[in-house]
Amino acid sequence: MPQVLFALTSHGQLGDTGRATGFYVPEVAHPAEVFRAHGWDIAFVSVTGGQSPRDGVKEGDTVTDSFLAAHEGQLANTPTADTLNPSDYDAIFYAGGHGTMWDFPDATALSRLAARIYEQGGVVAGVCHGPAGLVNITLTGGTPLVDGKQVSAFTNEEEAAVGLTDVVPFALESALIEKGAKFTKTGNFQEHAVADSRLVTGQNPASAAKVAELVIAELA
Repeated sequence: MPQVLFALTSHGQLGDTGRATGFYVPEVAHPAEVFRAHGWDIAFVSVTGGQSPRDGVKEGDTVTDSFLAAHEGQLANTPTADTLNPSDYDAIFYAGGHGTMWDFPDATALSRLAARIYEQGGVVAGVCHGPAGLVNITLTGGTPLVDGKQVSAFTNEEEAAVGLTDVVPFALESALIEKGAKFTKTGNFQEHAVADSRLVTGQNPASAAKVAELVIAELA
């Protein structure tokens, strides 16, 4: 049975705004539903382990409610990347949420795990702010994972639209382009996901389930 590893942020503060953030739960719940329907197992990892801070849970989102009910035990005690064996996973999926912008880029153990999964023939995926985790993934030989590949993520326009351009520590779209990504996007908050050579990325929360579908297709 194939297994996907969801990578979650451990950062819960939205800069110095006094607001809370974390991993955007629907960006895990909705892809997880797609993976489960295709017979995949679900696992989790976070930057510092334990319970990850949460964001984005909306009343009436029954998919997210059932996801949390099914995985509460796992989510309460996530492992760290340095304790995991990359050969156990067919894909790693970097979930979004603004917290990722503070801790994903410098999560070196997580980056190494993702590079190993990729180099053994697996898929690396991310959605919305999750591709913050892709910025510093380097393959054997020193090439950035995203170099020369089509990549999407939360755009500079979307960051401006939510009023957080001056709060986040860097511009995600710009950082990916600087690493050689061929950045691809559509209108603000519209579904858009792209697969390129076992790298699958989506622009925003609306794209999360589509990313899961593309991950499965990449390994089919």
